[in-house]
Amino acid sequence: MLVFNEEAHEARKEELMKKCYECFAENGLSSTGIRTLGKYCGCNSATLYLYFKNLDDLIIQSTEYCMSKVEDEFMAKAPANVSDLWRFIDEIPYWTAETHGKKYRLMYQIHTHPKYREYGQKFFEGVDRRYTEYAKQLEGNLGIPYQKLTGLIYILIRACVHYALFEDEFYLKSQIAVLKESIELLTEKYKSGFQLTEINADE
Repeated sequence: MLVFNEEAHEARKEELMKKCYECFAENGLSSTGIRTLGKYCGCNSATLYLYFKNLDDLIIQSTEYCMSKVEDEFMAKAPANVSDLWRFIDEIPYWTAETHGKKYRLMYQIHTHPKYREYGQKFFEGVDRRYTEYAKQLEGNLGIPYQKLTGLIYILIRACVHYALFEDEFYLKSQIAVLKESIELLTEKYKSGFQLTEINADE
């Protein structure tokens, strides 16, 4: 008698989501059907239907899973201290475009499609929460309140994604320049406030 192994099932499902998303990114959303996906994954269509209700379910789940992994990889590269911040800001847009450009282009194609737009909204609600939590983690390192940092993170992400989509150097450099100036001004502002608090405490 066959015994269902949930862990193995999930591992195989994750593998299929990665492969299917790669296939869509390489071949385009409209021209990639279930048979093409099965062939790309080294299985038949029936195997895919063991893990997904239909093609739409596969698209929705694989997009959410794969782009969450891209987001984790992006955040893992983020600096833990101020001294490494400028290097990160200068390098990360080009890394994003080179490593994940096709994935971002596909994600926006899917999440702006009328059929999948509501799933895109839910996905970005999760992104909002995750970026806010990350800003809270950075608050202690940078000395800037997380409410301000959340907005700065979005400026950087938007610049990276826009560059990944269009490789627009003018837009990228304009956004990065504004981001750096904002960080410098906020660092100075809250650094002064911190020093003033220390002086008042001594008195």
